[in-house]
Amino acid sequence: MSKSPITPTIPLDAQGVLHGFLRLPHSRDDSAWGSVMVPITVIANGDGPTALLTGANHGDEYEGPIALQDLAVSLRPEDIRGRVIILPMMNMPAFAAGLRCSPVDGRNMNRSFPGTPDGTVTQKICHFIATELVPMADLVLDFHSGGRTLDFLPFAAAHILDDKTQEAACMAAMQAFNAPYSVRMLEIDNVGMFDTEVERQGKVFVTTELGGAGTATAQSVSIARKGIRNLLIHADILSGTPVVEATIQLDMPDDRCFVFSQVSGMVEYLIELGDTVAQDQPIARVWSSDRTGDHPTACLASRDGILVARHVPGLIKTGDFVGLVAVQL
Repeated sequence: MSKSPITPTIPLDAQGVLHGFLRLPHSRDDSAWGSVMVPITVIANGDGPTALLTGANHGDEYEGPIALQDLAVSLRPEDIRGRVIILPMMNMPAFAAGLRCSPVDGRNMNRSFPGTPDGTVTQKICHFIATELVPMADLVLDFHSGGRTLDFLPFAAAHILDDKTQEAACMAAMQAFNAPYSVRMLEIDNVGMFDTEVERQGKVFVTTELGGAGTATAQSVSIARKGIRNLLIHADILSGTPVVEATIQLDMPDDRCFVFSQVSGMVEYLIELGDTVAQDQPIARVWSSDRTGDHPTACLASRDGILVARHVPGLIKTGDFVGLVAVQL
């Protein structure tokens, strides 16, 4: 396989605080010798573990980028032991456009790992992260929220893995993050995910869903900031005492947690995020959006639990996600 075309503008193994870019040459109509510039900060102090902290894997999710931008200007080398690598806007083309997927090649970064050095822009960025940054890391935290189309209860999550020792380490890190909700998650379609690549390399991995609706709130950013600090303390990179508050334990054991619409129209939710729901209970109904006289179609839960995520736009299409029902442990 050919070498990555991406060049860091800062050394990744230097001590102190360095702010720079991952520079990817990208010839386009408005800049023949242009580049995609992905911001990166490295903060290092002596020997110790390395944490890789990433945001904007999807470009319309903002809690991670805000909290990580704050960390990049506030974390001091003398406060840590080891290294913290910060990518606040890892999918920079999508982030700059406020889109989930890259406007350059239309690809979803979180379905494009491990990437390739001779592929599209998204694939090239994924390849560099997977082959250069992830191998350096002991711990990876990838921030997500619902973007423009989904809204979530604020949770941190770790995955059910075949390697139970690795799974236990990921679950412990997820609990250390200490979001209001903590989710044990079985992915039903993990091909091409950043999560999958990091876990394949044997690393400790934590992800989040901290709200959504295309914005960030004071609460969701506060959860992100606290979670970063707690996780760095857990990894023995940052000294101090973690802030620990009550967290509700949830499980997403299979695809019965997901509800999808079988019709298109105008969606009316019948319960709120955080409400309990029983199997076969309608969580929403979809009204016709182009005629009168039609009764709505109910969208039913497939299991007992609580509603932890929902569709945001008022119009919904056949096959769109309606709701996520998780089981309280």
